[in-house]
Amino acid sequence: MKLWDKGIKVDKAVEDYTVGNDYILDLELVEYDCKASIAHAKMLGKIKVLKKTEVAKLVKGLKEIIKLGNNFKIEKSDEDCHTAIEKYLTKKYGNVGKKIHTLRSRNDQVLTALRLYEKDKLIGLKILLSQLKEVLEDFSKNNVKIPGYTHMQRAMPTDVKTLFGSYIESVNDDLDSVDAVFTLIDKSPLGTAAGFGVPVFKVDQKMTAKEMGFGKVLSNPIYAQMSRGKYEGQILNVLASVMFTLNKVATDLMMFSMKEFGFFKIPKEMCTGSSIMPQKNNPDVLELIRAKYHVVLGEEFKVKSMMSGLISGYNRDMQLTKGPVMTSFDVTIKSVKMLSMIVDKLEVDKESSSFALTEELYATEEAYKLVKKGTAFRDAYKQIGKKFL
Repeated sequence: MKLWDKGIKVDKAVEDYTVGNDYILDLELVEYDCKASIAHAKMLGKIKVLKKTEVAKLVKGLKEIIKLGNNFKIEKSDEDCHTAIEKYLTKKYGNVGKKIHTLRSRNDQVLTALRLYEKDKLIGLKILLSQLKEVLEDFSKNNVKIPGYTHMQRAMPTDVKTLFGSYIESVNDDLDSVDAVFTLIDKSPLGTAAGFGVPVFKVDQKMTAKEMGFGKVLSNPIYAQMSRGKYEGQILNVLASVMFTLNKVATDLMMFSMKEFGFFKIPKEMCTGSSIMPQKNNPDVLELIRAKYHVVLGEEFKVKSMMSGLISGYNRDMQLTKGPVMTSFDVTIKSVKMLSMIVDKLEVDKESSSFALTEELYATEEAYKLVKKGTAFRDAYKQIGKKFL
């Protein structure tokens, strides 16, 4: 069964190409689509399109699907979760199952499920970032001096608190960005149908928005379609920002845990080994975190470039934004978890840190001591500089 089936047999090659991997990706959306459909069914009851008994059957069936979880199957012939859900309802509850799609298009249906999914993932990401912030704050309590670097050369003394404080401030900015994009996308598109509203009937968008926990509604139906890709691009920008923070932390930890530096010790249980060199403990997790920033950045560029140049209204190109968003959420969430685990078990090597605090790191301090005694800064700069020629 296809929601658009009019009795014309479509070429199998066309079907395979247009469906792609949507039926696999949509397993992530089943719960959210059911929640949106429950709200929609209740609204149809309110405006007298459905009887109370019909609403009750549909709500019961949709809750059954949610309980099935990963046991709910989507066949390739279904194309997506929306069709599979309607098929389940029709098979189990008969004619009433055919009514769930009334006053709705797959366009506003998938948009709604995606927004519920995205909101849920952003809430989860915020929790994980807050946990990362906590372990960073805990580690920053180490009152240990280490060298600071500019141009990858020793520059001036700093300390663990200042270095890790920079990561904490970066995470704070990321948390603000998560809040901002959450507010941006917290608008229900349900009721806008294919981008031109619904004729004859008056859809109660505010009711369904409240039922699903949205703060506002997307009232302009054409803009609802424009928001797909635009909002996803903003989400990916935030995820890329989070991954940039992780990239920076991972890069520093790898370098400063090298024996040549030795300021930090990465727990051995968080490292992997070499197939040929018995002594190796490799920071593969940190290397992958560093690399996966570029994965998310690439997905952001993919979506933003894909959405440009399309006329207003729905275009099938939009289908291809689903995968990049899901991939990026998965990568970012797992990366935040892994970095939190590493920082939680990270150690400071006080001896190596102290040994690295060599004389040249205090050159600027020595120059300012001369300034304090009355020497012009430029003269003090030259006088101290001669010591290190």
